[in-house]
Formats: sequence, structure tokens, C-alpha cells
Amino acid sequence: MADLQRQTYKAALSWYLDAGVDIALGDDPVDRTAMPALPVVEDAPAASVPTARTPISAPAVSESAFIGASEARAESLKLAMAANTLDELREAIAAFDGLSLKRTATNMVFSDGNPSAPIMVIGEAPGADEDRQGKPFVGVSGQLLDRMLASIGLNREAEDVAHAAYISNILNWRPPGNRTPSPAEIEVSLPFIERHIALARPRLLVFAGGVAAKSLLGSGDTISRLRGTWHNYVPQTAEMRAGFTPIPAIATYHPSYLLRTPAHKRAAWADLLMLQAKARSLGVF
Repeated sequence: MADLQRQTYKAALSWYLDAGVDIALGDDPVDRTAMPALPVVEDAPAASVPTARTPISAPAVSESAFIGASEARAESLKLAMAANTLDELREAIAAFDGLSLKRTATNMVFSDGNPSAPIMVIGEAPGADEDRQGKPFVGVSGQLLDRMLASIGLNREAEDVAHAAYISNILNWRPPGNRTPSPAEIEVSLPFIERHIALARPRLLVFAGGVAAKSLLGSGDTISRLRGTWHNYVPQTAEMRAGFTPIPAIATYHPSYLLRTPAHKRAAWADLLMLQAKARSLGVF
């Protein structure tokens, strides 16, 4: 009987993992389908009971009880603009409370690799492995990214700066269940990654996946239409554009997408060859 119970629990956990549920937000289970209990009304004097003609006022809610998307965006822009070094930017993001993702994530994921590298790769958001280790692209898709970079002579751990890579994401906190970031979450996070790029000052940018490419290029096109050609990156945030020199950027498929759709690896390889040729033409390596 114990073995059967253990197998039942294991099967239930596997089902949750397959459904993308891999984090517990509380110790006790909550039935989200249950109807809320009606309040018990004790006997009261007739004069205190509201009638149909007596409006019932809603309970007052303090405006400081929550922060809206527009306020969060303004705050993230203010903090990003005030950061003059990567360390200051990291501290600003860690202190920022305008994203609810922070409350469900384990670690903030800022970057990995050499910040002086001439090539910067930007993905979408941390996954479960990245959330645990606090580094971007360290899971299975990160292993594929490392092999992709190695195929053109790049390594995030290279001592030679010319052959090093610097890696980050648009979002610094993992969305629960690895879901796609919402437009509001991207909008709030955009000043941070734009300031990150400005402070790192890479010679070339690689946008891994449609979310990163469309957000940073301000485009509504699919990744299939954005890849295979060079773009001039400039910040989408107007306050960030003053004095900014456009950076050549290329978009390619996200490694996690390539793991699910191996047929697109040929196109990704063509993008890598374009990146290598561009780097050589600029004297990067």
C-alpha cells in the first residue's frame, strides 16, 4: 500500500511538472474553485441595516497599497538612469519592488560572462535552473547556447576578451512556470536592460528569441522575419537615446526553441556565421 501511495504522489508531481507547475507559493493547498463563504450577519437595530435607498460605500484602499504599471515603469526608468556602473545597476534592480515576479523568484539573475566582451547576448527571462543558480542560460538551453557560441570561437568564460561573451536577459526575475513575460512586465523591465546595454557598451548584440528581439528593436515582426539580417539597435526609451551610438544587432532563434524544433538549427547556424563575419569585419577577432 505504501508503494502504491508513493507511486501516486510521484505521478501527481510529474503531472504538475509537465504542466509547468514547479514552485509552491504556500505551504497549504488552496481550492481556487471554492465559493467564498458568506459573512454571518448578526441581529442589528433596524436603523443600522442599509436599505435599497442607502448606498453602501466600498472599503477605503490606500493608494500606497500597491504600485501600478505606469508608476513601476517611471520608477524603473528613474533607477536605471541613476546607475552609472553595472554594480549600481545590479543593486538598483535588486532593490526595485515594482515587479511581482520578484516575490515568486528565488534569485535575481543579472548577467554572466565578461562585461568587457565585445559581443552581448540577450535572452528573454530566467528559467528554473537560472533562478536557482542566479545566472542566465545555465540550463539545457544554456548548454546549447554555449555550444553555439563555441562554434564561432566565443566562450562566456574566455580569458581573452576578444573571444568572450556577455549574457543577460530582458527580465531579471523568473516568471512562474517559465511562462512568457507579459507586455507590462517587459515594459517595466525595459529601462533596466537598455541601461545595461549602455553601460556594457558591446560592439555587437545578439537577441536570442522573439521576445528579446521584438522588445529591444520595437518591432511587431516575428523572429522568423527579424532574423537573418542586421539591425541598428537604439533604445526604445526616449530618455535613453541622447548621445547613444547605434549598435549592430542580429536576432536568432532562442536555444530552447531550437531544442523543441531542431529543423531551425540550420537557420541559427547561418545567423552565427553572419555574426562571425561581422565581428571579423569590425576587427573584434
